[in-house]
Amino acid sequence: MSNSAPRLLLAAGAIMALGLTACTSGSSESAAAGATAASAESGCTDVVASAKKAIDTASKSDAAWDGPTSGPKAVDGKTLVYVAQSMTNPGVAGVAKGLQEAAAAIGWNVKVIDGLGTPAGIQSAFSQALTTKPDGVVIGGFDPKTTAAQVAEANAAKIPLAAWQALSTPGPSTDPLLFTNITTKVEDVAKISADFVIAKSNGNAGVVIFTDSSIPFAEGKSQMIKKELETCSGIKVLEYDNVPLSDVSARMPQEVSSLLSKHNEAWTYSVAINDVYYENAAAALRAGGVKADGAPFNVGAGDGDSSALQRIKAGEYQTATVPSPLKSEGWQIVDELNRAFNNQPASGYVPQIHVSTKENTTATDAWDPVGYQDAYLKIWGK
Repeated sequence: MSNSAPRLLLAAGAIMALGLTACTSGSSESAAAGATAASAESGCTDVVASAKKAIDTASKSDAAWDGPTSGPKAVDGKTLVYVAQSMTNPGVAGVAKGLQEAAAAIGWNVKVIDGLGTPAGIQSAFSQALTTKPDGVVIGGFDPKTTAAQVAEANAAKIPLAAWQALSTPGPSTDPLLFTNITTKVEDVAKISADFVIAKSNGNAGVVIFTDSSIPFAEGKSQMIKKELETCSGIKVLEYDNVPLSDVSARMPQEVSSLLSKHNEAWTYSVAINDVYYENAAAALRAGGVKADGAPFNVGAGDGDSSALQRIKAGEYQTATVPSPLKSEGWQIVDELNRAFNNQPASGYVPQIHVSTKENTTATDAWDPVGYQDAYLKIWGK
């Protein structure tokens, strides 16, 4: 009996029990051995070497605070409303926690309104936020162009808007008019996530990319990932799979089952624009006979929420992620709005890039640069 026969039998059993069409994927040992053996034939030796160097740098676990250390003292008694794309999105929810912690530290109030992940829901949440006449509004993870009327209303009322991952570029924006957009550089996140695949596979991998093409930010990120992967001739993008974030829980089990059936052991890596894809892929991978720490090795290009880091730590169907420093970004939002209330410009700070793996995960199942809280408290005079 071949090595894959037990997995084929398990997959067949899963089909009968669950109605899923699944085939096998190679073990971590065979995938790693195959990648090593083929590295000399990948035709991208220089690309692999560069990717490994980038991953070594980004994987350091003792990154110190490199953000602002000066700014205006705290303005008292402000009220913010956080309009969330969806509080089921772990990244959006993680930033909300950091925002609430920072607001408590500076002496402000925060109200969270959930947009429930739909355009109509987000528009309604934004409109509701404006009826409370807040001092500032935070756009949490959605494209402001989908709420153009509400943005215009806030602008007319001179309510400063700070955003998180709303645009592809960090910093102030004139169209739409935002005081600042807080995000890592999407091109850096895309590159390092693709570099992880290139480095760890030694330039030989069959990759599935999971994206949400309905969100310009997400689509742009996944196209950059694809482009970077294609700099190595030994990397083959097997599928560019558009699964909207709002449909992930319903669609991913069948998507994964179909991909296993179609690509079998050729599928050795995945890159997703958000870790939530893997949360909803585990059951189908398990049913298909895939080992928890085996191929396909799953890499997240954001946001590095606690559940993703727990999966990585446990070796449960996720190998790495490029985490956003969610809590420190929440603190940065408060700092940026405090600058707006003091009629000062945005700080210009862009959060640093990090790669989380089993080797460098933390006890808190979160990643943030060291010292950000002390730095902001000192700025605010708290």
